[in-house]
Amino acid sequence: MSEIHVDHLNTFHLDILREIGNIGSGNATTALAKLINKKVDMGVPKVNILEFKDVADILGGADTEVIGIVFDLSGDITGMMMFVLDQRSARILVNLLMGREIHEDEVFTDIDLSALQEIGNILAGSYLSSLAGLTHLKIAPSIPYMAQDMAGAILSVPAIEFGKVGDKALFIETEFIEGKDQVSGYFILIPEMKSFHKILEALGVSK
Repeated sequence: MSEIHVDHLNTFHLDILREIGNIGSGNATTALAKLINKKVDMGVPKVNILEFKDVADILGGADTEVIGIVFDLSGDITGMMMFVLDQRSARILVNLLMGREIHEDEVFTDIDLSALQEIGNILAGSYLSSLAGLTHLKIAPSIPYMAQDMAGAILSVPAIEFGKVGDKALFIETEFIEGKDQVSGYFILIPEMKSFHKILEALGVSK
């Protein structure tokens, strides 16, 4: 099979990647519902291939403060996976988990941050399990680490680490809705370029 370059993906290739995003986000939504023991609906995920330099703008700009849960990936797929939440969404999620009233101006405690890391671990783990199941590829995530910083600072880590082997990310924006509370979460899969090719090949996609 001839190698597919990410810059030359056509509509069919993108539809395949969007379907991965749909299934992964759906499984993450199911995991969230079990975690908070409440019904959670999911909006239609928005899936795109983006350059690193454009991701921060989608998150609200480089100076927007966000919570990022980051995993290194090894196995058949190498690279990084990030689950990113804006501050408001992070507060809603942690208060739903804790069974507390939602106050948008609260400061996160160490317990809150630990809970957010576990939420991110479960949601991203569900997404990666879906990807592994669809592609029959082995994907081993590292122990997650969490950062609370501006979007530009958090995204500088993968940009520096993987900039030499590719500057593209699979960006999935998902809305989780529990009652009147809406949470916007972003799954950002940052595979090394050869891993992008492996994912498409595993799905039977050719030029």
